[in-house]
Amino acid sequence: MQTKSHNFLDIRGVVKTYRNPRGQDLVVLDGIDLTVGETEYVSIVGHSGCGKSTLLKLVAGLEQPTEGSLTLEGKPIRKPGAERMMVFQQYSLLPWLTVRDNIQLAVDEVLKTKSRQERRQITEEHIRLVHLEAAADKYPDQISGGMKQRVGIARALAIRPKLLLMDEPFGALDALTRRRLQEEVLGIWETHRQAVIMITHDVDEAVYMSDRIVLMSNGPKARIAEILNVNLPRPRPSRHDLREMKTYHELRNHALDFLERSYKS
Repeated sequence: MQTKSHNFLDIRGVVKTYRNPRGQDLVVLDGIDLTVGETEYVSIVGHSGCGKSTLLKLVAGLEQPTEGSLTLEGKPIRKPGAERMMVFQQYSLLPWLTVRDNIQLAVDEVLKTKSRQERRQITEEHIRLVHLEAAADKYPDQISGGMKQRVGIARALAIRPKLLLMDEPFGALDALTRRRLQEEVLGIWETHRQAVIMITHDVDEAVYMSDRIVLMSNGPKARIAEILNVNLPRPRPSRHDLREMKTYHELRNHALDFLERSYKS
């Protein structure tokens, strides 16, 4: 897919080292180079311990690299910012606030220059976007896991970030809910294009949703082993039609073979 910019997000020579309890340095990421276009959907796939979440935290500004640089639109990433929003697997909702109020809180905090009426309209728009109108006045403990994740996604999208970061956003959901939410998120992204980086262990999910798939080598000292271009039509065909495509099977099998080889190594 053609993007408006090839250096929207620029990750260059990133190394991340942690010190273990014995005072020894542990290199988690060892020389990461990656660019992401401003409307590109990129998935990061690899075994546990390969530094996927660490890389996402670096992009989010939650941590700083030991070496190398990360820039967004040419500006160094040094701390969290509203232009980069994360969606976590663990929902992260405030239990004493309703669905509407969880979203409204983020909108009020970030979009302070807009009028109160405009902020309320944005909240209601995003409640509709994720089909939560009937649950808008319920509390987190009154809704399902899939609904909670919808709230998290709506909250992230409502503040109009330039880059959406998702750390296994569907990992805690049952298979049917997971598939439905994948389709909803992809539909929203098709309508409101933005850069997305998603971590997943699910190869089918990565192929279905992404423009490119980043395959990570095993940690420690994890690197980008390979990047797959997902040359499938957008909007995506039905899953049935997708499974009939030779390209889909080639991409899926290539990624699965990589994971199997790296697991044995």
